[in-house]
Amino acid sequence: MEKVYAGARVRQLREDRSLSQSELARALGISPSYVNQLEHNGRPLTLAVLLKLTGQFGVDAEFFAAQDTARLVADVREVFADDTLDGAVSPGAVDELTTKLPDVARMVVALHRRYRESVENIAALTAEQGMDQTAAQQPHEQVRDWFYTRNNHVAALDRSAEELSAHLRLRPGEVRSGLITALQDRHGVRVVSEPLGTGRHEFDGRRKVLRLAPALRPGQAAFRLASELAMLESGDEITRLAERAGFGDETARRLLRIGLANYYAGALVLPYRVFLGAAERLRYDVTLLSGEFGVGFETVCHRLSTLQRRGARGVPFSFVRVDRAGNISKRQSATGFHFSRVGGSCPLWIVYEAFAAPGRILTQIAELPDGKKYFWLARTVTGSTGGHGEPGKTFAIGLGCELRHAVRLVYSDGLALGAGAAVTPIGMGCKVCERPACPQRAFPAIGRPLRVDEHASGVLPYPPAP
Repeated sequence: MEKVYAGARVRQLREDRSLSQSELARALGISPSYVNQLEHNGRPLTLAVLLKLTGQFGVDAEFFAAQDTARLVADVREVFADDTLDGAVSPGAVDELTTKLPDVARMVVALHRRYRESVENIAALTAEQGMDQTAAQQPHEQVRDWFYTRNNHVAALDRSAEELSAHLRLRPGEVRSGLITALQDRHGVRVVSEPLGTGRHEFDGRRKVLRLAPALRPGQAAFRLASELAMLESGDEITRLAERAGFGDETARRLLRIGLANYYAGALVLPYRVFLGAAERLRYDVTLLSGEFGVGFETVCHRLSTLQRRGARGVPFSFVRVDRAGNISKRQSATGFHFSRVGGSCPLWIVYEAFAAPGRILTQIAELPDGKKYFWLARTVTGSTGGHGEPGKTFAIGLGCELRHAVRLVYSDGLALGAGAAVTPIGMGCKVCERPACPQRAFPAIGRPLRVDEHASGVLPYPPAP
C-alpha cells in the first residue's frame, strides 16, 4: 500500500464528532501521541488504522485518499502574489498549507477574493465621488497619475530636450548616430552592441559603457540612448521633479525618474516644434510620422499625447496601450477622457477590436454616458524578446481626441462627423457604467438594485430594478 498522509482528514473526522485526541486514540486502540503524529502528517496512515477508522466512523476509505491539490496550490499562490499585501510566503509554505490544511487554504482563497472585491468596489465608489485614492495606490499608479494631472506634458524637460536636439543638430531618421557621438564627446560614454538576454540596454556608470541589445530597431536604440543621455544632461532636474512629487514611497520616486527620463528621450528624438509641424503638415498620419522620424507606431502615438505646450498646442489626445486580456499597461490623457480604474474597460471600445484585425488602423466615434463624443483610432503592435520559439508580445494602441478635433486628422476623411455620424455608446467600465440597456455588461453596476425574476429571462444581463 502506498503511504498515505491524511492528517487533515483525520483531524476533520475527529472534530466533526467533537472528540479529543485521547478519545479518538481510545476508540482506535492506539496512543494519543500516535494520533497527534497522524494529524500532523508525522506518520502515514497504516492499513490497520484505516480499517479501524472506516469501521468505527462509517466512512469510505476514499475519504482518506490523497487529493489533487494542484488547483488549490495555484489559487493560494495567487493570493500571496498579491502586491498589495506585505511580506512574502515561500512556495514550500504554500504547498504545506494546502496539503496539511486544505480547508484553511480554501478559506484563505475565499477571503482574499472578498477582499479584492471590496477594494474594487470601494475604489469604484470613491472614484465616482471624486475622492482621493492616493493612499491606496501602487507606485506605478502614482506615477501614472502624476503625468495625468499635468496633461502628460512636462514643460521644463520638453524645452531642455528641444534645445539639446537643436544644439546637436539631430536630423529626423538619423538620430541614433548623433546620440552616440553626443554620449562620447560630452560624457565620455562608449556605446557597444552586445547580447543582453531579455534586456534592451545596460549602462555601467563606473566604466562609462552603454551596452545595447543588437536586436533593437534603430528607433528603439535611439530611444534607449536618449534616455541615458537624459540622465546625464538633466539628471538634477529629473531628481528635483521626482522629489517634489511628494511620494512617500522610494519605489514610486525611482519609477518617476525613469518616466521622466523616457519623457526627455521622446522629446529629444521627436523635438517639440519640429514634430508638431510635421504632425500638422501630415494631418496626424501616424504611419507617415513613423517613417519620417524613424520610430515606431507606439512611440509616435505617445508623443502626440504630449503636445500641450502653451501657445503651441497640438490636438489634445488620450493615449492607451492594452493587451488581449484587457489589461491597460499605459494610459495618459491630455483630454477629459476618463480611464476606468476598476472593473475593466468597455468591451465595445474599438481598442479591443484591433486584435481581430492585426496591423490595420481602425476608427470609432465613441459616446460616453454623459453625451461627450470622442474620435478613436486603434492598431496592434507586436514585438519579440528573442528568436524562434521565444514568447513575443502584442498590444493594441489607442489614440483618441474629442470629436470636435477629428476634422484635423486624416483618419476622419470620408466619415460623417455631424448628426449622421455612426456613434458607438461606450462606458467607463461595467461596475460604474450608467447604461442600463447594454447587452455586453459583465458586472452589475455598484450600488444599483437589480430586477430579479425567477420566471422570466431577457437579453440584458443584470437588468436594473425599475
